[in-house]
Amino acid sequence: MSLKSLFSAKDMTLGSPWKRIMEFSVPMLLGNIAQQLYNTADSVIVGHYVGDNALAAVGSASPILNLLLALFVGIATGAGIVVSQSFGARDREGLSKAIGNCISLTFIATIFIMIVGPIITRPLLTLLDTPESILEWCVDYLNIYFFGIIGFFFYNMLSGILRGLGDSVSALGFLLLAAALNVVLDLWFVGGLGMGVPGVALATVIAQAISAVFCFLKLMSMKEYFDMNRSTVRLEKAYALRIIKIGVPSGITQAIMSMSMMVVQSLTNSMGEMVIAANVIIMRVDGFAMMPNFSFGQALSVYTGQNVGAGKWDRVQKGVIQGALIAQAFAVSIVAVILTLNTHLFGLFTKTQALIDLAAQMMNIMAAGYIAISITQVLGGVMRGCGNTVTPMWISICSTVALRIPVAYILAHLSRSAEYPNGHPFALSASLLVSWVMGMIISVIAFRVGKTRKMIRQNMAEMNV
Repeated sequence: MSLKSLFSAKDMTLGSPWKRIMEFSVPMLLGNIAQQLYNTADSVIVGHYVGDNALAAVGSASPILNLLLALFVGIATGAGIVVSQSFGARDREGLSKAIGNCISLTFIATIFIMIVGPIITRPLLTLLDTPESILEWCVDYLNIYFFGIIGFFFYNMLSGILRGLGDSVSALGFLLLAAALNVVLDLWFVGGLGMGVPGVALATVIAQAISAVFCFLKLMSMKEYFDMNRSTVRLEKAYALRIIKIGVPSGITQAIMSMSMMVVQSLTNSMGEMVIAANVIIMRVDGFAMMPNFSFGQALSVYTGQNVGAGKWDRVQKGVIQGALIAQAFAVSIVAVILTLNTHLFGLFTKTQALIDLAAQMMNIMAAGYIAISITQVLGGVMRGCGNTVTPMWISICSTVALRIPVAYILAHLSRSAEYPNGHPFALSASLLVSWVMGMIISVIAFRVGKTRKMIRQNMAEMNV
């Protein structure tokens, strides 16, 4: 494979399904890991240079950040699906207008969040019972992040477009560069200039903006596949609504998960700063552990989208089986690493041994859930690639709202003691494990009896006639 072909669009309608999936997934996995490095570097550096309270502040801000960004992330997902289907169908005009409308929608979303975000930050933090000792740090972090949100929005949208074209390598390269810059700026702003939590946020938005610029330049170099002019970037009802129709259910899914995290975060906050900090550490490691699952889910979405656009339903069916087997192998490996190295991993974030031990114990409870969620992500990716984003949304509602929240509060109530008057921290990780396992069960049932499976079978039957 030449260097030029490595950094170009890829046709996933040809060749062995598992090879196409792996070629696409591995760069995406590395990119997702690099993305996670933003938050992890923030947590590690602020934990060591400022303290555990600052670590808790950065973590407590995350649910609000995720909630306000969720809908856009969903629209970016919809954009990738529309792009992949148009690319698979060799529809130049449709591809051009899909990309142009994606860019226009991103501008609108950026302006909205820059205005709304700072207004609702403090009320939401207060609603979540954020401790006074970290409240101002949380406010400063979020305000700076929202001010520089344009980099985050455009990187996610443009990288989604590149992936829809089959190019997951270019986005990886730009993100690795930005991640390295983020670490350097974190050390400079926090360690060198003593800017504390605001310095962490500033470093992140600068790095994200740079990755967005590189993604845009790369996309503009690929005009052999699409046109970019005033007519294509003008919002057109048909294309904008198609992107929104496919993307909004994914956005609602993200929002529901974020709202669920906020409700659980309120329970976490009631357990004290030690538990807050432990949960932050767990979520940072969890972010890395989830990356293979998310990557294979995204890969199957693009793979399915291109093959649906090309009418190759036999490849869709093969991709489901082969993708699930690969995802399971990765998930088992991750669980083994977590159970073996968890205390060493958590020691990167803090020197407080009690905090390390608590985080390790909580992580051990939820570790097996990564095997379950790998199946959920693969099946969800196939559903979304077929244009069915509603079913994964309802699965998310059932697992994260109807199950996790009640289970977390019930377990917390039952485990109250003198040491933990508001419940044992294990309730947080145990409820997450329950939601992941049930999410897998519901996903398998929904896929086997739902419209996505019926769509595949129907088209396969027509092909055999």
